[in-house]
Amino acid sequence: MAPDGHGGQDMRGEAGQGDRSVATVWTPEGEMPAAPPSSAAGPTGGGAIGEQALIDAIATVYDPEIPVNIYELGLIYAIEIGEDGAVKVEMTLTAPGCPSAQELPAQVQKAVLGVPGVTRCDVEVVWDPPWDPSRMSEEARLAVNMF
Repeated sequence: MAPDGHGGQDMRGEAGQGDRSVATVWTPEGEMPAAPPSSAAGPTGGGAIGEQALIDAIATVYDPEIPVNIYELGLIYAIEIGEDGAVKVEMTLTAPGCPSAQELPAQVQKAVLGVPGVTRCDVEVVWDPPWDPSRMSEEARLAVNMF
């Protein structure tokens, strides 16, 4: 079980940025350096779907009210890759009353299904732990002026 209480890894790389070598993992203590994800296999080691490819796809989804992608906002809690190409994404929203509560999970599912090798994608919206601004990447904080 990951440090955030959910299965899978919560990798926070520089999705959408040029330098992929500066990856971090979110922990309750904050962002910590992580080993670069393998582009050949997921965390189970059995699939040909790279976690970074999934992160890059998810990073194309933006919160319509905030000019930052949902990955950098810290809304993605876990990505699990099955050996059969099935992907499970655990995500949250900035607030339970988020006006995009229906749109964002559907957009994540569509983005993930566009990654070669993905056979199925289930997106689960979770509320524990609750989202807070500390989950945002440094780039996201700078984009919304939250220092």
